[in-house]
Amino acid sequence: GGSASMRLMYLGAITAAERSIDIAAAYFIPDRLMTEELVEVRKRGVRIRVLVPDKHTDSQVVRIVSRREWGPLLESGVEIYEYEPTMLHTKMLIFDGFMVSVGSTNFDTRSFELNDEASLNVYDASFAADMTRLFESDLSRATRYCLEDWRSRPLAQKIAEGILLPLRAQL
Repeated sequence: GGSASMRLMYLGAITAAERSIDIAAAYFIPDRLMTEELVEVRKRGVRIRVLVPDKHTDSQVVRIVSRREWGPLLESGVEIYEYEPTMLHTKMLIFDGFMVSVGSTNFDTRSFELNDEASLNVYDASFAADMTRLFESDLSRATRYCLEDWRSRPLAQKIAEGILLPLRAQL
């Protein structure tokens, strides 16, 4: 259990990051606090790369809602990539090329609060290097989603986001 402590662990690791944060997750729906934290870290020059599924996500609702929150992240220079080939099930966070968190925790509020999920945290530079290579090989098959894409997303999507946002807590 202790998924709230998992969330604190992630927040702590994000805050402590000095060089890089790589995130691969099937769902990337950071709440306001997490978003602010990521933006702050970016201001210190930490490189943040996020890999999410494109069309193959289990839930269109999740896909729509998660995007609404991406604006401030993209503006701060967070790099978001959409992975095309298959459903992305790896959930991985790599901090500073040293700490790796691998497991079933998705990057969304529900995982932190409701789901009893397990993650393994490994502090090992060579393991982190292997995982970074894996992450980057997925990245090479992903498409970068930039601020321009976000700003020019269709009106229908913005409306859907507005309607669905109150449901976010239930996702």
